[in-house]
Amino acid sequence: MTDAKYFTTTKKGEIFELKSELNSDKKEKKKEAVKKVIASMTVGKDVSALFPDVVNCMQTDNLELKKLVYLYLMNYAKSQPDMAIMAVNTFVKDCEDPNPLIRALAVRTMGCIRVDKITEYLCEPLRKCLKDEDPYVRKTAAVCVAKLHDINAQLVEDQGFLDQLRDLLSDSNPMVVANAVAALSEINETSSSGQTLIEMNAQAVNKLLTALNECTEWGQVFILDSLANYTPKDDREAQSICERITPRLAHANAAVVLSAVKVLMKFMEMMGNDTEFVTSLTKKLAPPLVTLLSSEAETQYVALRNINLIVQKRPDILKQEMKVFFVKYNDPIYVKLEKLDIMIRLASQANIAQVLAELREYATEVDVDFVRKAVRAIGRCAIKVEQSAERCVSTLLDLIQTKVNYVVQEAIVVIKDIFRKYPNKYESIISTLCENLDTLDEPEARASMIWIIGEYAERIDNADELLESFLEGFHDENTQVQLQLLTAIVKLFLKRPTETQELVQQVLSLATQDSDNPDLRDRGFIYWRLLSTDPAAAKEVVLAEKPLISEETDLLEPTLLDELICHIGTLASVYHKPPSAFVEGKTAVRKQLPPRQNSVGSAEEASSGSPPAPGQPTDEQQPTVIPVADNLIGDLLSLDISAPSTYQAPIPSQPQPVANTAAMDLLGGGLDSLLSDTSAPAGITSAPPVSSSGLLGDIFGIGNVTPFYTPAKQVWLPAARGKGLEISGTFTRRNGQIYMEMTFSNKAMQAMTSFAIQFNKNSFGLSPAQSLQVQGPLQPNGSVDSSLPINTKGPVQKMEPLTNLQVAIKNNVDVFYFSCLVPLHVLCMEDGMMDKRVFLATWKDIPAQNEVQYTIENVNYTADQVSSKLQNNNIFTIAKRNVEGQDMLYQSLKLTNGIWVLAELKIQPGNINLILSLKSRAMEVASGVHQTFELILHN
Repeated sequence: MTDAKYFTTTKKGEIFELKSELNSDKKEKKKEAVKKVIASMTVGKDVSALFPDVVNCMQTDNLELKKLVYLYLMNYAKSQPDMAIMAVNTFVKDCEDPNPLIRALAVRTMGCIRVDKITEYLCEPLRKCLKDEDPYVRKTAAVCVAKLHDINAQLVEDQGFLDQLRDLLSDSNPMVVANAVAALSEINETSSSGQTLIEMNAQAVNKLLTALNECTEWGQVFILDSLANYTPKDDREAQSICERITPRLAHANAAVVLSAVKVLMKFMEMMGNDTEFVTSLTKKLAPPLVTLLSSEAETQYVALRNINLIVQKRPDILKQEMKVFFVKYNDPIYVKLEKLDIMIRLASQANIAQVLAELREYATEVDVDFVRKAVRAIGRCAIKVEQSAERCVSTLLDLIQTKVNYVVQEAIVVIKDIFRKYPNKYESIISTLCENLDTLDEPEARASMIWIIGEYAERIDNADELLESFLEGFHDENTQVQLQLLTAIVKLFLKRPTETQELVQQVLSLATQDSDNPDLRDRGFIYWRLLSTDPAAAKEVVLAEKPLISEETDLLEPTLLDELICHIGTLASVYHKPPSAFVEGKTAVRKQLPPRQNSVGSAEEASSGSPPAPGQPTDEQQPTVIPVADNLIGDLLSLDISAPSTYQAPIPSQPQPVANTAAMDLLGGGLDSLLSDTSAPAGITSAPPVSSSGLLGDIFGIGNVTPFYTPAKQVWLPAARGKGLEISGTFTRRNGQIYMEMTFSNKAMQAMTSFAIQFNKNSFGLSPAQSLQVQGPLQPNGSVDSSLPINTKGPVQKMEPLTNLQVAIKNNVDVFYFSCLVPLHVLCMEDGMMDKRVFLATWKDIPAQNEVQYTIENVNYTADQVSSKLQNNNIFTIAKRNVEGQDMLYQSLKLTNGIWVLAELKIQPGNINLILSLKSRAMEVASGVHQTFELILHN
């Protein structure tokens, strides 16, 4: 008879009977009683009263009985901590049992009992088990360290268990190595110290790769994830590791496959795309990814979400595998939609006919959501593959003729985008679209149709009648439709002013006087003012050429994509969000793909980003950034280049650490009120309000709009030091690109040619994005300006001060060295506006000791002006509040190296001194950020 009989007892007085059976002298009866207790516990009965009796059964040689008792202890020890102490002696004794299974069982159970009193007694047995002669015991003890760390992290560090875990990485047994890696990874994830526990070097990597072939599938996942955090020294090492990992692609476990893909994707970034090895590796990656799509639906979905990232980074991997992404009739909707998205990403001129035939078929399905996506996909294909646009438009027209309401509406939405992509090419179909005007009932479709009528009003004879028909129920329309209708009628008026004066007056009146929507009102006032003051300017603005749209708009932002590639096989790759967006305490954890490393060559080669020549030393082998003296350039690192005094940043006031933010009451109602929408105190806005004149200035290029602040040029290299060459310069940022603006002046008697530039390693990885362009020979007494784009992919080395940049310039005369300071605001990125909720969570998560406070003196601006000046320099206002008469601005900025800084600016009317509080996980940048605020607000 099976053990199922133990789950069917419902007798009264059962506890009393079990108590007597547990104390029986007969071993078999005692074992039966413990099974009954476990069965009762499993179905939810309270059998905690039997704790002392069950503990008495621990002292037995029967392994099955011992397992059952340990199971009971794990469940009830937390609720009976005082009685659990009774079991400690037996645990300690079992840890020295001759049977390794019992030793492992004892240490595993002790790790699962989360009682502080027992934890103290666990240390000594655990220390012995970590050095046990049996590998099964050692691997169990390794995991126990991670469990103990979760209970009492300080105890683990004090007892030296972390060092013992690191020693296990060199163990002869692969399973022990895998469990040690798993434990260290787990501890690293939960540790707040920020230090990396696994020291990855060539020797450690070799040991892990050796263990990889012999451990279990989950051990392989942990080892591969650890290898993904390693950055090889050069292409040869990266290639060697890839060769040893490639066999994992054939593993039966999907998690192992995805982890192997993650490592290979990262290491491929370090090698040139045109190398034979990368080409070969690209071909090897396709079959395992395709195989994952033959699994059950849930695994398919996870694989598809990861493939979506992979094809954005390297579409060549799956460009020949379009057919595997064709939808099957029995696929769940979430799998269908993901396959559809990947099909569009892989669509090209070579396979577009095949793709369109499939999409046309999908548009006749019964699943409404899927049909909508399929129709929209046809439009996206038209935008992506220009050669097939006509065929796509023809397909969409055929679908419109079906008169299926939701198909027609989706088709009109995508045709609007096609008109944007290919102006003056397919407008002949407008009459067909207008025939379906009465059937449109969805806001997006109505708004798209209105846009088409407004954009091509001169080609539609009855455009005014069509738009007027929408105007009849103006207040019942969706906001999206109202905004589009307002703009369309203004366009119509500018094209046909004599016939549509009443119509435009009517819509402007409805938008400004009868509407409660602030967006609609603001747009109405802008148009009204523009039309009444300068109709010619209105025509230039409203009827200006539209920027062409691209299918690439739905791709992930490159830095986010690089980060997600480093998280392939995890939840982050399924959500398509970084861990910081959905895991508490992960706000500062960021992974990025390594930049492709270039070896050191001539100044011209380095500045233009040329690939390393075969056999040439890399930065790790040769610590000089500038080539050696044989090429007329000396060793930049050996020179004494002090920080220059030419660029004078304002002297910061002494930062004052903020120990207790609550006591200062800077936040009034507290940061939580930032998230409130309906119940928030008056004065909270997502961004400072802008006056109508200011808004007009922003939109039409008029008024007092503050540009990005570019400091005046300073003399970096005086002519006396440059043998007649004088260099003055500054830094600025345009369209997301950093530029080094320089003026070269020749005060010597001979012409100067052959200019080249190189940077030393620096704090932010700044390096020239192209070779230095100096037009023509620089004649005596002549000057020439040069604008050098700068990227942030160079080697990194912390400088003092942090923004110090050491530069070498070569020409036909000599090599010259100078140093300059980079204003920190040019390193602030355009995507530095943090979401309100993320801001709040991050502010709370960063410890109080990481907050400093400064006073910015003599700032005679309002809160809105301060916000505007800072926002133009990529310091973004997240929210604004008014607390007891003083304005509080909450701001964020993101530096090029991924460091986020949060700021709180306190502005009191009548007081020209501002209080600036800064919080960041990297407090080294706080002083520079303060100087940035000073620079911007005083200029």
